[in-house]
Formats: sequence, C-alpha cells, structure tokens
Amino acid sequence: MAIQVKYFASLRDRLGRAEDRLDAAAGLTVAEVWAMLWPDTPLPPNMLTAVNMEYAEPTQIVHDGDEVAFFPPVTGG
Repeated sequence: MAIQVKYFASLRDRLGRAEDRLDAAAGLTVAEVWAMLWPDTPLPPNMLTAVNMEYAEPTQIVHDGDEVAFFPPVTGG
C-alpha cells in the first residue's frame, strides 16, 4: 500500500523535508508509519496527527492511498 506522509512547521524544518512516500504492508497505525520512517526517533507524545486532513489518534489504522500528517505542538502568545 502507498501512503503519502507530510510534515509541518518546525517538524518539517527539523527533518529537512516536507513529505515522504511510504510503501508498506496494509494495517499500519499512524504511530507505526512514524516508526517505519524514523525508527530511531520515538513519536513525541504531544505530536498532533491527521489522516486525510482529519485529526487522528496514533492508533488509527491507515489505508492504501491515505495521507498522514504530523504537526508539532503549536505555541503562541
């Protein structure tokens, strides 16, 4: 299955790219998508995630053709 993965804000800057494409077996969760792409970096507990532009829990299952997005926490003042 093919998944489009997007990174936003400071996360995009830190990783050095805005997106990845992942070809993987079916039945992965959002957290497992992260782990496949960044095996040495645990998914930060405060990371916001989305699947197909809707907020999602890290335990949500991803399907072929889905877009998964990772957003660092937003602060402001």
